[in-house]
Amino acid sequence: MTVTTLPRGRRALILALGGLVFWMSAGASAADFDPRRGEVRALVDDVAERGVDRDWLEDALDRAEFRQEVLDAMSGAAEHHLVWHEYRDIFLGEERIAQGAAFIDAHREAFARAEDEYGVPPEIIAAILGVETRYGKITGDHRVLDSLSTLAFHHPRRGAFFRDELAAFLEIAFQQEVAPESIEGSYAGAMGYPQFIPTSYRAYAVDFDGDGHRNLWTDPVDAIGSIGNYFAEHHWRAGAPIYHEAQGPAEPPEAIRFNEARPPGTRLAELERAGIVSEAALPDDVDVMPLALDMADGTVRYRLGRDNFYVITRYNHSYLYAMAVTELAEAIAEARGRQADWFTATAADPEESP
Repeated sequence: MTVTTLPRGRRALILALGGLVFWMSAGASAADFDPRRGEVRALVDDVAERGVDRDWLEDALDRAEFRQEVLDAMSGAAEHHLVWHEYRDIFLGEERIAQGAAFIDAHREAFARAEDEYGVPPEIIAAILGVETRYGKITGDHRVLDSLSTLAFHHPRRGAFFRDELAAFLEIAFQQEVAPESIEGSYAGAMGYPQFIPTSYRAYAVDFDGDGHRNLWTDPVDAIGSIGNYFAEHHWRAGAPIYHEAQGPAEPPEAIRFNEARPPGTRLAELERAGIVSEAALPDDVDVMPLALDMADGTVRYRLGRDNFYVITRYNHSYLYAMAVTELAEAIAEARGRQADWFTATAADPEESP
C-alpha cells in the first residue's frame, strides 16, 4: 500500500478577537498533544497495553496538529439543518446514479460474493459508497491524526468518544504499518472508501481480496466486503423490505413520533388510528418506524421504515441519510435493469426473525 506523507507544516490556532485574526505559532500549540499531559499520557498507556510500541505512539502524537476548523465543522453537518427534499437533491443526481451502476459492473465479482456471504444487495453497498465518497473519489482531505487528536482533547462534550476513536486509529495504523500522519479522511475522522470511523474499521473491516491487509483506504474490494459485513453484523435481513409507502393527513399527527432513528416500535394499528395507512398488506401488530418526509411542493410523504431501514441508520444515525441511501440504491437498481421489489414489498411480508 502506498501512502503519501504530508509535510508537517505549522501548528496554527485561529482566534477571532474584535474582528482580527491572529495566528499562533507551532511552538505555542506544541503542548496540546504532549504525551506528558495527563489525558494524553493515559491514552498512550491504554494503547501501549494493546501491544503498540510506546515510542511510536509518542512520536505519532508529537506530529499531531490542532485544527480549529475541525471543531467548527462538527456543528455544520447537512443532517442538522436540511429537510428531506433538500438532502435528497445532494445525492440523487443522474451522474451519481450512473456512476453507481458502473461501479457495480466494474467490481461485479466482489459485489456478488458480498451478497452471497452477507445477504446485502449490490445496490445497497454501492449506495453507501456513493453517498459517502462518490465511490472512492472523495475520501476527505483532513489528516485523520489531526482531526481525532483535536476532537479527543478539545471537543467540549464528546472528548471521551473521540479519544476511543483516536486510540483505535493509532492501533490500526501501527498494525497496518502506515504512518498515521499520512492518512486523510473526514473532519470527524472517518476514513477510506466507506468512511468507517476507526472503531468500526477495527471491528468490521475484512480482507475481502485475501491479500493479507484490511485496506479500506485504497482497496474497493475490501470496502465492498466490509460494508456487507457491517450490515450483516447489524442484523440485515436478506430479502426483507426496507420501507413501505403510506398515506396520511396533510400535517403529521402530533401524537406520532416521526423520523427517529430507533428500532421500529410503532404498531401499524396505532398509525391507522392517527389516519396513516400502509399501502402494504401488513398485520396490525407489525412494528414500524414512522417517517414524514418534507417534499419540495410543500406536501408530506409518509413512509414506514422496517428493520432493514433501521440497520442503515446504524451506519449514520439519521433518517435522512438512510432514506438517501435507500433511494439511491433503488435508482441504481433501476439503471441496471434490476427488479428490486424487496425495497418496498407491498404484498406478503417475507420478514422473519434473524
